[in-house]
Amino acid sequence: MANLTISMSKIRKILKMYSRQRAIMTIAAQADASRNTVKKYIAAFNDSGFTFEEVNALNDKELEDLFGKSREHPPNARMQSMLRCFPHVDKELKRTGVNRQMLWEAYYKEFPDGYQYSQFCFYYNQWKARVNPTMHMDHKVGDKLYVDFAGEKMSYTDKETGEIMPVEVFVAILGASQLTYVEAVMSQQKEDFIAACENTLHFIGGVPAAIVPDNLKAAVTKSSRYEPTLNETFEDFADHYGTTILPARAYRPRDKALVEGAVKIIYTKIYAPLNKHVYHSLTELNTAIWQTLEGHNSQLLKGRNYSRKLQFEEIERQTLAPLPVLRYQFKKQFQARVIVNRQLKVDR
Repeated sequence: MANLTISMSKIRKILKMYSRQRAIMTIAAQADASRNTVKKYIAAFNDSGFTFEEVNALNDKELEDLFGKSREHPPNARMQSMLRCFPHVDKELKRTGVNRQMLWEAYYKEFPDGYQYSQFCFYYNQWKARVNPTMHMDHKVGDKLYVDFAGEKMSYTDKETGEIMPVEVFVAILGASQLTYVEAVMSQQKEDFIAACENTLHFIGGVPAAIVPDNLKAAVTKSSRYEPTLNETFEDFADHYGTTILPARAYRPRDKALVEGAVKIIYTKIYAPLNKHVYHSLTELNTAIWQTLEGHNSQLLKGRNYSRKLQFEEIERQTLAPLPVLRYQFKKQFQARVIVNRQLKVDR
């Protein structure tokens, strides 16, 4: 009996009691349903990502599409047509000035018997949660470049001495297209960090509105929740390229969730295959990294019919500011202390 579809009114009753934080046993008893049935509909409700008020506003047909018999069978042609539109919708929403209403109107013009706007948004949110369940922030094109160092190091072997040389791995990712850049550097010092940031800008062929680093010393001299003190050289670098530095806030993991997710991906896509080989210089290691990275950026995104690279070329490249003619020149800073001389008294 637990696998049979129950009435829509009973589903509403189950969700209403669940929204009031009633225990599953209590819900099952009052709704005259088994615990497994209650658990099944509560799980479907949690997966939807909506509040009880939003789900309760649906009519019985819409509620059945979400929880009823339609969940037990493949989607019909009407639903399939809409689902095929969602990868395009997801990509277009990253463009400045584009909203769901505009995209729904284009969809409804092409499919006059399609779903209404509220249903369209409802199913789009479901689709997005399914294909990318951890990404809840909407990133605009040309807006932010997230940068960080991976926690795990890579290494190369000195050809003459046989010494294993550990190296840091710099990772950068554009918020909207998720185009990723990876480079091995000798340290996390500001010279290597800024050089890697500069190489990233030349890799993507433009400058985003802001660069978002973690609170590492090469970027932030003194971290603060409200007004962090930036490293002077890094700030000068940003001024040269006409961008802004927006350090990730301390204890705010969502500020850097995208780049941390990219780090986890490169552990699989780059570390795993490259660790099987021996490299004899930093240049040789980076050449292998960039060859593997090309495949990663060209691979189709999960649930979508386009890659990071294709999405970048179509919607983000043209929104980046142009690169300056000259590369950034490091300026060395020295601090000197003036010697205090006692003034000699001269007798007149």
